[in-house]
Order: sequence, then structure tokens, then C-alpha cells
Amino acid sequence: MNIINELQNNVNLLLVISAVLGLIAGSFLNVVIHRLPIMLQNDWQKECATFLKQTIPDTTIYNLFYPRSHCPNCHAPISWQYNIPLFGYLILRGKCNNCQTRIPWRYLIVEALSALTAVLITYIYGLSITTVGLYVLSLALIAITFIDFKHKLIPDSLSLPLLWFGLLLNTQNIFITPNAAIIGAIVGYVIPWSIAQIFKSIRKIDGMGYGDFKLLAVFGAWFGWQLVLLTLTFAAFLGSVVGIIMILCKKHKFQQELPFGPYIALVGWLNIFYDASIWHWYSKILGM
Repeated sequence: MNIINELQNNVNLLLVISAVLGLIAGSFLNVVIHRLPIMLQNDWQKECATFLKQTIPDTTIYNLFYPRSHCPNCHAPISWQYNIPLFGYLILRGKCNNCQTRIPWRYLIVEALSALTAVLITYIYGLSITTVGLYVLSLALIAITFIDFKHKLIPDSLSLPLLWFGLLLNTQNIFITPNAAIIGAIVGYVIPWSIAQIFKSIRKIDGMGYGDFKLLAVFGAWFGWQLVLLTLTFAAFLGSVVGIIMILCKKHKFQQELPFGPYIALVGWLNIFYDASIWHWYSKILGM
């Protein structure tokens, strides 16, 4: 109890501890981003082989904790000193110590984002259950963003636990009332699903994926249906702007699929901190 009181009274110490814990969490988050899609692919291959009554692929044990961290290129184990978040990357100068293969910038960015997010949320909300909840949400959104960018996939193993966690927190009115959380989750899924069905009936192609619907339902379960509408609107605008720029720069083809999850995650996360005046302005436009 004295430790908690000390941290509450010493903001600087609290922020330093938050940054350190954020770096550690970011290091594990890099493991999730790299390994979870591979784990899902292995599971899908086994399920397909079982369904087709084929020989099940003989894959070695592979999860978030085994095997130990190693270079994806030469498979050399990474020594503990090079596994220190942020500093390990800098010590190695962004290259494998064994084969000199360049380590993607993503590892550095994820760890830095994780630490900065921890500091920001702690600074605003202090030492509270709100801080813990928002940081768990933030970590999952970072993982979803990087996975969707690379694989065009939002794993249910990330989005669904977030949905249930948001509903659970709001049984104690942490962010909104339980009724508002349930309605928000329903609206968050049904509205984008309906829009996607209309788009598909007109264009004969999918405009959004089911992972996007579930991610919007997450924001509805956490913060209510108003944030869903705000997030969907601005995420669509941001995604369109980025898509147009990429097409003009010849980095993307018009008919090529673009991941929408990262824009939902970014806009939804930023709207957590929005000033109430933004919603008042937005509601006037919609005539609410």
C-alpha cells in the first residue's frame, strides 16, 4: 500500500516505471506480431489436412514462448544482452550479430510505441484500473495494426478477447454503462457489416473484412456506439487519403486490397482522448 501511495505521489517515478514496463511489453509484442500469423497458418494447414483426410503436416512445436528468440534468417539464438528492449537493437545497429542480416525497423518502432503509449496513458489517467485497461487495449491495437499491414489479417485471438474484456470492464462502469457497452458492440458490428453488404451487392467485391467489423465492435463495447460512428467515418477518410496517395505514387494498384484495420485502430485509439466538442460538432452534422 505504501508503494502505491509513493507512486501516486511521485509522478516522475511512476512514468519511468511505466516506460520500462512498456519497453518490456513491446519486446513481447514483437514476438506476437511475428509468430501469431505463423501459428495461425500452421493451425489452418492442420485443419485443412484433417478435413481433406490428408496427412497432417509434421510441424515442430511453435508458439509465443518456444523456440527461444532467434534470427529468422540464420536461426542463430539471440543472446540475452541483445534481447534488451530498444537498447539491444541499437547495440546490434539493426543487424543480426551472426549473419549481419538487417533487422526490420518494426522491432524498434513497436518497442518505442509501447513505451510511449504507457507513459502517455499513465500521465493522463494515473495509477488506476482505467490505465491498465487502456494500456491492454493499446498493446492489442499495436499488434493488430502491424499484423494487418503485413498479412491483411486481424486475428480473432486478439479482437475477441478485447471485446469480452471491454464488456467485463464496463460491468463496473469503468468507461460506460453495461447497457451502453452491449449496444455499442452490436452497433459496432452491424453498421459496418451492413455497409459492406450493400457495397458488395453493388460492386460484387468485398469492401471490408469480418475482422474490421469485430474491431469496430471492440470500440463499441469499450466506449459506446458514438465512438464507433466517429471512428468509422474518420478511418474511412484517412484510409481513402492514404490509398489515393499510394496509387498516385504508383505504390498501389486501384483494384488491390488495402488493410482497413490499421486506420480503425489508429483513429479509434486517438478518439479515446478526444475533446467532447468534437462529438458535439460531429453530432450536429449527422443531425443527432
